[in-house]
Amino acid sequence: MQSLTVIENVTLDGVMQAPGRADEDTRNGFAAGGWAVPYGDEVLGRAMGERMTCGGALVLGRRTYEDFAAYWPRQRDNPFTPVLDATTKYVASRTLRDPLPWQNSRLLEGDAAEAVAALKREPGPGIGVLGSGELVRTLMAHDLVDEYVLLIHPLVLGSGRRLFADGGPPSSLRLESSAATTTGVIMATLRPSGREEDR
Repeated sequence: MQSLTVIENVTLDGVMQAPGRADEDTRNGFAAGGWAVPYGDEVLGRAMGERMTCGGALVLGRRTYEDFAAYWPRQRDNPFTPVLDATTKYVASRTLRDPLPWQNSRLLEGDAAEAVAALKREPGPGIGVLGSGELVRTLMAHDLVDEYVLLIHPLVLGSGRRLFADGGPPSSLRLESSAATTTGVIMATLRPSGREEDR
């Protein structure tokens, strides 16, 4: 059975919305897009590069997939582009139809949680999820997340879509490892240790 790892940029107050660009996700009037960009450094780039070369598939929500597909294939001088092009990308969407535009992309059929659970049962080196906040919340609700890699930025935004939204089930996480970048980003790897109501 494959492990599923969620990789997210978050602020200290848990916001994950639009870390990469001002126009990335302006839902609900969010105007702070691009907040993670000033915190990039060699340490963070190296850590994410090592993660990306593990050979596992990616699962992406529709919004994240469309954003990535419009950007990454055009970044010819970026070392991440060939890796992302070659990676199998499974897309959870109720509106997209095959064929998907980015090479090695496959549409997940039916219910997203059931489809991802089936993927986890297949042999392989593991599955990663990048961004894809709505999808991640669905996977969390179905206890499908085995590991979180949170890139916690020293920043408080006060508003925006959060990774752990109100109304989710209480749960405990166990810290597996952590490291800091030169810009103060804490890279924390955590594993769920159970829901609080099960304790």
